[in-house]
Amino acid sequence: MENLFIPLLIVHIISGSVSLLSGLANIIRKKGDGAHKQVGLVFVVAMLVASFSELAMSVLKENLFLFTIGFFTIYMIGTGVRYLKIKRRVIAKRVKWNDWILSVLMFFFGSFLIFKGIVMLTHINWFGTVLCVFGGISIMMVSQDIINLRGNSKYKNFGLLTHIQRMIGAYIASVTAFLVVNIDFLPGAILWLLPTFLMVPLIIVWSNKFKILKSESTKRNRFSLDDLD
Repeated sequence: MENLFIPLLIVHIISGSVSLLSGLANIIRKKGDGAHKQVGLVFVVAMLVASFSELAMSVLKENLFLFTIGFFTIYMIGTGVRYLKIKRRVIAKRVKWNDWILSVLMFFFGSFLIFKGIVMLTHINWFGTVLCVFGGISIMMVSQDIINLRGNSKYKNFGLLTHIQRMIGAYIASVTAFLVVNIDFLPGAILWLLPTFLMVPLIIVWSNKFKILKSESTKRNRFSLDDLD
């Protein structure tokens, strides 16, 4: 097994490094142009390779927590990309069963994290806080999926908003992995949570910047028509 683990680790390190650099590039540069999409594709592929290699390593090490965290990242990348393509089906009420797969799986994994975290906390193991936080975030995102996929989002551009949130969330996962592996002068729980608490405000700021309420969209369309009369 060790002979298989080392190559997987090398692949994980290389793809993780690529995701860190490409993700940072897309965060600080102009959004929406051709280069953004190309760099974004590199980020998505690198994150998927890093995540699937993490799944394989967690199986070899029989570590269910790391397996769940690996799927957590796959879920964010998968739904983040999918939301850019699913809007028309949502509007037409033609969401397919396979659009729900990642969300259903994430619900079970998120529930496991919360349960395991509570058990750890009852045994005075404060790392349980990390599991509860990530489990809570998982359930919140699944709840958002239910609202979005049922066509009940109050935002006209829910696809773009969720794409932004999930991609930054995936980048947070990449930064977290880097810190956990390379920093040893801070407690593990702090390293696992620090990127989330520092970068979630970025998600909030960008989401607020691009939000378009359905009611606002209707008003804009009406005003533009009135201007033509």
